[in-house]
Amino acid sequence: MTIYSQHANRGKTQILATYQGPGGLRSSTVTSLSSPALAAPVVDALNRISALATVPVSVHDRRDGDVDSYPTRHLGALTERSARAELLSGAHSLWYEYACMELHQALSDLDDALAVVPEPIRIAIDAELAEEARALREELAEYREGSPESEPEKRRHWDFGQPCVLYGGGVDMLSSEVREQLDRLEEGATPEERAKGIVNLRVLVGACSRFPDMIGGLESGNLEIFAEPYEEDGYYFSVQAPEVGEGGSDSWVIEIGRWEPDDPDEDYEECGSATGGTVLRCELSGTPSAEAIAGLLDRICEEPGLLAEWAGTRVGVELAGTGLLVTEVYED
Repeated sequence: MTIYSQHANRGKTQILATYQGPGGLRSSTVTSLSSPALAAPVVDALNRISALATVPVSVHDRRDGDVDSYPTRHLGALTERSARAELLSGAHSLWYEYACMELHQALSDLDDALAVVPEPIRIAIDAELAEEARALREELAEYREGSPESEPEKRRHWDFGQPCVLYGGGVDMLSSEVREQLDRLEEGATPEERAKGIVNLRVLVGACSRFPDMIGGLESGNLEIFAEPYEEDGYYFSVQAPEVGEGGSDSWVIEIGRWEPDDPDEDYEECGSATGGTVLRCELSGTPSAEAIAGLLDRICEEPGLLAEWAGTRVGVELAGTGLLVTEVYED
């Protein structure tokens, strides 16, 4: 419910909090730092924290045709460090728990940004997070129960469906598109199946957080990581988690595919359109760790031509240097 920004002022860099007040937009100074370089990561983390805290309580949970509210338990992590562990242990829904994972990461990034600033600045930032959490709780209480807890002129205002946060929240997964994709993935799942899907999602999100510069990202519509490195002659790589619920594979799968030009007379680098096809797959016997997945992605980006080399592996043979056995090869 707050947008943060940085501004030069008398040789220092101010961090400002902008929010809806009784008479419209208001701004207040959170703190000042000695340089824009120190302020930038703090502002970025604060905007993500605000959006990740606010958006889940600003939309309806419409799974299974119902209209419900999302939990508010994540708000405790803004002020209580001990509550952060709960951001990684819930089982409410794929989208809500994904938001909690991202909030956990944003809070960790804020810690890193504040590690190099003086103590008074850290105290000021903690006070700002406490104010953000308090104001949001009060607005929610009035929205749900009709009982304001503080004087209106002292409050930050919040509107359901139209929260005052950085456009898009600064986090792609807060979009309605991603929420609807994840909701569809868990349709018909039992609580136990949903919980298992959330655990698998945490592995994928954890891998992405350990490898932020990957050429690709998490595909929320399929619970997979898709990577398409440069200089690979059309080859791409994916890590797929088991589908949530019955009817799908129970195994993790790693696949190598390749884009083929729709016009056979064109080269891949210059073609106007191409169609992807699976070259080989490795069906895993267990759940990979986030670190192991990030390690594979790291190798792919650091070793041009590695996917092309792996693509020639036969069934029953290990992808070189990985310990992963090829279980299926797709012929042209």
